[in-house]
Parts: sequence; C-alpha cells; structure tokens
Amino acid sequence: MIPAWRSTSLPALAFAIALAAVAACDSSQPKPAVGGGAVPAEFQAGEAKFNAHCAACHGPQATGTQQGPPLVHKIYEPNHHGDAAFLRAAEFGVRAHHWEFGNMPKIEGVSSGDVEQITHYVRWLQRQAGIS
Repeated sequence: MIPAWRSTSLPALAFAIALAAVAACDSSQPKPAVGGGAVPAEFQAGEAKFNAHCAACHGPQATGTQQGPPLVHKIYEPNHHGDAAFLRAAEFGVRAHHWEFGNMPKIEGVSSGDVEQITHYVRWLQRQAGIS
C-alpha cells in the first residue's frame, strides 16, 4: 500500500515537471545571452552601432521591447532571416509579418557597412543564446 502522502505528492510532482518542460520549450520568449561577459573586440563596433540605432526598439542585447521584437530569437536565425534581410530592413523598412509591433521604418543614417557590423554583433548574441 502507498502511503497517503506519496499518492498525493506524485501527481503534484509530475505536474510540476510537465510544467517546467513546457516552459523550457516555449520558443516565443527570447533566450538571454549566455554568460553576460564582455563583448569580444571584433563585435564591439557593431554593439555600439546597435545601441545607437537599434536598441531603442529591439532592446539591450537585442532582447526586444514594447516597440520591437527580440532579434535574439529563433525567427531571426540565419537560415530564416539571412544577413541580407537585416540590410534590407535598415534600408527600406519592413512590413509587420511575424510580430504585432507595427511596421519597422527604414533607418536613416546607417551605411551598409554599419549594418554589416550590427548584423555580426546580433549573430554573435544569437550564438551566445544557442541560436545558429
């Protein structure tokens, strides 16, 4: 015979494990950058340009805000949104299609070289979060 405390604890434990598994698989939330260490030197120029031109909407370390989506998200992984998509977004803007933040305007004052550096920084953040 199973003690009464065990028969009530097992279903609760099973529920807690299932809930944790579902939360861990929730891909709608951005994954934070792993480690939180210093940005390597080769990505620091991109980080500075991201902070100046992108972070107001896409958040610190591309984690998203109320104004724009996280770029550290599987939707923006290289095989779904290639590097050229970042350049087109900055140059022409983007109609809303994955998120409900509204359309992204084109970004004035950034060169294709700037966007390339920003993209390298974002790709580094994605790799730190296990997105490749």
